[in-house]
This record gives sequence, C-alpha cells and structure tokens, in this order.
Amino acid sequence: MSVDRLPSPALTSADVAAAALPTRPVLAPVPPRPVLDGSRPHLPVLRGPGVYPPQRDTWLLADVLREELLDAPGTPCRVLEVCAGAGALSLVAAGFDNTDVTAVDCSRKALFSVALNARRLRRRVRVRRGDLTAPVATQRFDLVVANPPYVPGAGDDLPTRGVMRAFDGGRDGRLVVDRVCDEAPAVLAPGGCLLMVHSAINGVDETLRRLEAQGLRADVVTRCTHPFGPVFTARAELLEQRGLIEQGQRTEELVVIRARRP
Repeated sequence: MSVDRLPSPALTSADVAAAALPTRPVLAPVPPRPVLDGSRPHLPVLRGPGVYPPQRDTWLLADVLREELLDAPGTPCRVLEVCAGAGALSLVAAGFDNTDVTAVDCSRKALFSVALNARRLRRRVRVRRGDLTAPVATQRFDLVVANPPYVPGAGDDLPTRGVMRAFDGGRDGRLVVDRVCDEAPAVLAPGGCLLMVHSAINGVDETLRRLEAQGLRADVVTRCTHPFGPVFTARAELLEQRGLIEQGQRTEELVVIRARRP
C-alpha cells in the first residue's frame, strides 16, 4: 500500500463496547460523485494494532468504487474486497442498499477491525479469513476490489506478520499484484468487474497484460501523482539502484485498473 499518513484513530475500550451492541443497518445517503483523486477520506475507519490505516491509494480506489456503484443504482451487486485491512472499501460498498459485501484478509486483527467498523457504522459486511480468494473460491461476485501490498522490498520473502505485510510486495512489488491478476478472475461473475490500485512503479502494462491473458477487458480508470510517504522515501535509494525510479524522484503515480469479464 501507499504510505501517506492520513489520520486513523486508535481503538478504545468504549469503541469495543459499542461494537458489541446489536444494531440495525443504517444506510448513508449517497453523496455527490467525487473527484477521482483520492484526496478525500470517505469515512472514519478505526484499526487495531498492526493493521495498516487507509491511505490515499485506498481512497482513490474508493472514488472509483463509488462511481461503479452509482452507475448501477438499485441493481443487486455482490462485492468482494481482498487484502481488506481495516475494511474501508467494504464499508464504502456497504453504504449502498443494493450490495452484499464480503471482506477477506489473512490477518485476524484486520478482520476484527473490519467487523468493529461495520458495527460502528451500522453496515453489513461479512468477514472471511484466508489467502486472497481461497475462502470464497466457490462463490461468484459482481465486483472485486483490491488494494494489495505493492511496495518493492529487499527480496521476495514476504513478511508473515505485523504491519509490514500490508504493503511489502516483494522485490518488484508484484508478488501479490500478480496473484490478484491471476486469481480474481475465477470468482468474477459474467459481466463482473475487478478494480485494483497499485503504483505505476510496479508496471501498469504488465498488469493489463496479465488481466487480458485471463480473458478480461482491462484499462486504467484514473491516475494521480503524490509525494512519497515514509516507506517509499526510505527505499528510494534501493528503487533508484534497480532503475524503478529516476535519480532524485520522490513522487509516485497511483493507478486504478478496471478489468471486466465479458
């Protein structure tokens, strides 16, 4: 994930107690169509220790997600979020009254945060623990959204715990991105759509190629450029050495890719 620091309040005992109370779903009014630049958080998202907070890439993808849902008002839509983290995208989708939303992550702490946020905001989100699409392999979805780890690292041994696994994507940042490209199409219903965000540093053309090889029609929906956050800044020299960025470059371009099954 990208690493701009956006405010993300910590959980308190009062939050946990409130989450235990039974609630009825309360749907937020549909807002005006947003500008697709990821500059505006869509809603407050709490997170537990070790769960990565929503960043600008999250909200950029949320902008596009809302556009997709606004384009088909009232049409039933089964939504899957993989690499859910604190569940920001699931929560955005669950704010529409025509959606059935499932969030998947390999982290128990992340899924606790998703469930807590859903209760706080009175939105229905089903949580499943597992590796990408494995927990829902027999199901089909109209919309799959993914903000996978994509920051290039020292090697291809991915962290297995802690906040680092939320953004470390292997040597070229594509280890999880490529798996999403290869595995998400299998759970898409006919006419279904995958929305994924990552950095242009990872190679946009390669993502489009892999998705098209799976029989999807893929394109770039939106882009935005913003300054490096702390982790990209810390790895800038490594990225320069590998030729992934220009000497002195301290910005990255985020891209949202849409891939639709015919």
